[in-house]
Amino acid sequence: MVIAMLVLATGQLMAEEGGSVRLEIGGRTFTATLEDNEAARVLCDILPLSLDFRDYGGFEKVASLPRRLPSQDRQMRTSAGDIVLYLSNQIVVFYGGNSWSYTKLGHIDDVEGLTEALGQGNVEITFTLQR
Repeated sequence: MVIAMLVLATGQLMAEEGGSVRLEIGGRTFTATLEDNEAARVLCDILPLSLDFRDYGGFEKVASLPRRLPSQDRQMRTSAGDIVLYLSNQIVVFYGGNSWSYTKLGHIDDVEGLTEALGQGNVEITFTLQR
């Protein structure tokens, strides 16, 4: 008798179980719940990750990812705390709202203090798996 075992990649397991990531922003820590999609699973596989985010439009911070992620863009209305993938290679953290075509990666659970932590101009954000 042959017994087969299925081993899930860390990212796949985290996203499927409603996993979360920790964001370190300007000395503050935020937790985000991940979406159950391929892009979130692949993101988890490349964590930990520190990226330099630039301000864009007065409502979001944007950074280039070190590799492209699979996307399933759809038109959506974002709000503060949403984390999305744009053009398969940019990650966006919203502190305001926008309407555009994105792949949702997750949402920051408690956005209190997020705008202040993101500050004016560029900011470094470190993403790690929440265990």
